[in-house]
Formats: sequence, C-alpha cells, structure tokens
Amino acid sequence: MVRGMEMHGSRKFLVVASVFGFTGVALGAFAAHTLKSTISSDMLSVFDTGVRYQMYHTFALFVVSWFLHVQENRKLTMAAWLFVAGVILFSGSLYVLAMTSIESFGFVTPVGGLCFLGGWCLAVLGFLQENPE
Repeated sequence: MVRGMEMHGSRKFLVVASVFGFTGVALGAFAAHTLKSTISSDMLSVFDTGVRYQMYHTFALFVVSWFLHVQENRKLTMAAWLFVAGVILFSGSLYVLAMTSIESFGFVTPVGGLCFLGGWCLAVLGFLQENPE
C-alpha cells in the first residue's frame, strides 16, 4: 500500500486474486513434482481438485474485481468475499486433507463449496443490476 493512500476495495481483491493465482500454480507444481511420490493417487486427486477450484475462482475474482474497479457494487463485493472464503475453506481443507489424511477436514469442504455457490449467485445478481448501490 502506498503511504498515505488507502487501497481501493477492488485493488484489494486484485491483490488477493494475484496471491491465489501464484499459490495455485506453486501448489500445482508441488503436487506434480513432490506430492505424487509421497501420497496416494486418491489423495493426489483430492489435492488437484483443490488447486483446480482455487484457479477457477482466482479468475472469477479477477473478473469481479475488474468490474468493481469500474463501479462499486455491493452484490459483487459480497461475491468477491465469498470467492475468497470459498478458496480458503474449500481448497484449503482439501490441501490439508490430502497431506494429512485427517478426514475431519473434509467436513469444511462443503462450507467452502456453499461459499462458491453463493458467490456465483451474487455475481449474477450484481452483473444484472443496472443501478448498483
């Protein structure tokens, strides 16, 4: 953040999306080059699902952030937050589950999935809204 200037909401989401993109690529490479020799193929598939959904929602967050940069919209802002929460809860729980085999982390995954679904619903409503709040 530049001294004396607050970061605009859309810029915060662009930064988060960039971090998600970087970590998604890094985790995908980690899975392909390191994890595949240390965990079962089933758990590698679980990890890969986390990476795939992280990357899908990284791009969704970029699109929503770009629209927020043009014009503030409460529904799109809420969609962005739900995408962030979804990546953390859904993908994060799958990463931990795959690397530890502690099945209780699997109970967090559906909550992250619901965040993704809520984010997509709010994105639709936000993009359809003619006069954003």
